Amino acid sequence: MIDADDIRFSYGNHPVLSGVSFHVDEGELCGLFGPNGAGKTTLFRCCLGFLELQGGRISINGEPTTGKRIEDLAKIVSYVPQEHKPPFPYLVKEIVLMGRTPHMGGIFGLKRRDKEIAMDNLDILGIPDLSDRPYNQLSGGQRQMVLMARALAQDTPVLFLDEPTSSLDFQNQMKIWRLMREIAEDGKTIIACSHDPNHVSWFCDRVVVIGNGGVVANGAPSDVICEDVLSKIYGNSCSVSTVDNIRIVIPGDLLRKNETAKKLSRFG
Repeated sequence: MIDADDIRFSYGNHPVLSGVSFHVDEGELCGLFGPNGAGKTTLFRCCLGFLELQGGRISINGEPTTGKRIEDLAKIVSYVPQEHKPPFPYLVKEIVLMGRTPHMGGIFGLKRRDKEIAMDNLDILGIPDLSDRPYNQLSGGQRQMVLMARALAQDTPVLFLDEPTSSLDFQNQMKIWRLMREIAEDGKTIIACSHDPNHVSWFCDRVVVIGNGGVVANGAPSDVICEDVLSKIYGNSCSVSTVDNIRIVIPGDLLRKNETAKKLSRFG
């Protein structure tokens, strides 16, 4: 479905991506995981044609994305950026309706069904009450929910989501991850950037770990969200435990403090 082959990109003399390769199958929820500055957002921008590749190839369904018209790509891929600050005070429902433009040949081709789809997706996200609010007056978390609704309204087979839960509270983080899980189970393909090893471990089918401009690990969460891989990007700062068959990544020093406290309590 999605193939990245030997992707290379630099900002000036600073290499950011140095031979990144991975494959995502149709209907997979793939987590793109790594620390700040690892190149995840840059990789997204290369995949979407916002940045020109300096080496390698990206294809979706066997067709290279390089040189593809933005109008054609928008029928295949929807994108949720980390931040989006429109220059005009659009209403929330107008922002979500923008997701329908690839299907109607422009904003002036709106049909009743397009408006229904926009409102349906605001309902799915649980934010229909925001529909008549100015988008630029919302909180960061509310804006992320609106952009997710816009991506769903776009109705594409592939979704690229760049830190879709970074500004959300815990309840809404879980709502978005569960929604992504449902979307993937319906056959759509999702690549979601995340800094949280627990989120990608709990919800993803595949995790691609990015570090130092390359792929550190690629595979099932149980294989790659482990202390050996995490130590390569974070040092020896993480421990992986299991609670009721659920893997949880916790700070290693916190675990060691708890173990020390337990030992000391025996002498208390």
